[in-house]
Amino acid sequence: MSNVIEKYRSDVFSTEKCNTGRQIELDIGKAIPIFCLAFVHCVIECCTDAQLLHGIPFLFDSIIGGPISGPMFLFCMGATVHYSRSFSPREMALRGLKLWRAGFILNIFRFLIPFLIGWALTGDVEKYIEPLPFYMFGNDVLQFAGLAMLVIALFMRLKFPRKVMFAIALAFSVAGTFLRGTDMGNDVLNIMFGWVIGTVNEADLIISDFPLLNWLFIPVCGYIFGSVLIHVKNKNRFYTSFAPAMLVIAVAVMVIECHYRVGCFGDGQNAYYHLYTYDALWFPLLTIGLLGMWYGVSSFLPETILKFFTYTSRHITKFYCIHWVYVRLITNVLLFVLLGTQVIPLWAVMLLSLCIVLMTYLSLSVYNGFKARRVRGTA
Repeated sequence: MSNVIEKYRSDVFSTEKCNTGRQIELDIGKAIPIFCLAFVHCVIECCTDAQLLHGIPFLFDSIIGGPISGPMFLFCMGATVHYSRSFSPREMALRGLKLWRAGFILNIFRFLIPFLIGWALTGDVEKYIEPLPFYMFGNDVLQFAGLAMLVIALFMRLKFPRKVMFAIALAFSVAGTFLRGTDMGNDVLNIMFGWVIGTVNEADLIISDFPLLNWLFIPVCGYIFGSVLIHVKNKNRFYTSFAPAMLVIAVAVMVIECHYRVGCFGDGQNAYYHLYTYDALWFPLLTIGLLGMWYGVSSFLPETILKFFTYTSRHITKFYCIHWVYVRLITNVLLFVLLGTQVIPLWAVMLLSLCIVLMTYLSLSVYNGFKARRVRGTA
């Protein structure tokens, strides 16, 4: 057995970093969910709670917008740390601070400005003004990503071995599971502590999505995976060794949880956002299984499609921010002001989502073109 293991290691891995550059499976893994996010968020904004329990709305809200999207983004964020040009704790900390800042800048454009416009046009204080502080300062995925990068940078600075990182992140997850649903008794404290643990309040207005303790395990697993992937010299054998089994196990667990509406498919959005440890354990299995599948599929795709995935992945944060601004302006302001409601037929939701995707790519192209011309002009 030891000879078989040693032969596998020599056939698949290199002692030196050999698998550098952009990894197509990571690009596809990030690009497909981000492409679907306009559909996910428009479905959430424009469908009733009853519609979200089944069919296409359930697929986008709870499946694609649940275990498939968030864990994939965060896992890949951790993995790509090893592929950064400047692989140092300081650079990772700066990257984390930029993500954290981007989250609050985004909140100005997807919450503050649209909600003030909506309030000015309708005078509806309950819809636009009362929840605004919670939306502005609550914890969302970009804020979490920034905090997670800061923690990973600290782990790197302290030179923690991978097994120590894993143990700490797992302990955080267990603590986060026991602390989920905490009410600090004060909205300001709930907002502040909501970045770390899953807080709630009686009015159910606290935005405590992706709290650090509950979700750190995912990017840390990605970090560990990336440290292995960069030494892989035979990716075909690497992925076929375990990715199919991981995918089967994860899909089986997902089907069971989905059927019984437990775990991340339980009642309320916090069933997902305030992640249980047992969900945190199978999310990476699903992610790695999908990455293995995307790597296998990539060899059959034309170069144009692969470039599209790479382009989307490279600009993922910009895409995320731009699409959210369009979603909020159109659903929370335009539709609500014109129709008196955000709820529209499902076919209209799908059409609106597609239009927002196209508008986002167009805006991204215009922004990148403007930025390139500005760089050339100052050179």
